[in-house]
Amino acid sequence: MKLEDRVIRSIAHRKGVVILRSELAALGSAAQLSRVLSNLVRTKKLVRVGVGIYAKTRLNKFTRGRAPAATFEEIAAEVFRKLKIDVAHGKLAREYNAGKTTQVPMLAVVDTGRRRITRRISLGSRFITYERSRTRQREERQP
Repeated sequence: MKLEDRVIRSIAHRKGVVILRSELAALGSAAQLSRVLSNLVRTKKLVRVGVGIYAKTRLNKFTRGRAPAATFEEIAAEVFRKLKIDVAHGKLAREYNAGKTTQVPMLAVVDTGRRRITRRISLGSRFITYERSRTRQREERQP
């Protein structure tokens, strides 16, 4: 069986939408895996979200083209879960959810607490912006 077939089968059996390159590393060499993943991105069976991060696609019933299998926010949340990065909503989203403002935040902003993250996560023209809040950890500890 060709490596591309094994990668496609492995991706199809995974429950989530996000695929990390490190999860597929045991299937073949780094060069072979790079070639297969770039071929899958070119044929639109996967979309590249970041360095070593890919998302599954599905057929869009309206355009008959392939589109990501989840929303950008769901993909980003799954990426952070898989990378074991603890994030929270940004300041504007927290204020909106608490009812302090009626302005709906348009940008995807996540609060990383004291942790500094530079990983670029993007899909099309949307991308994640990071903000660091030194008080977030103190707020979470108090009941």
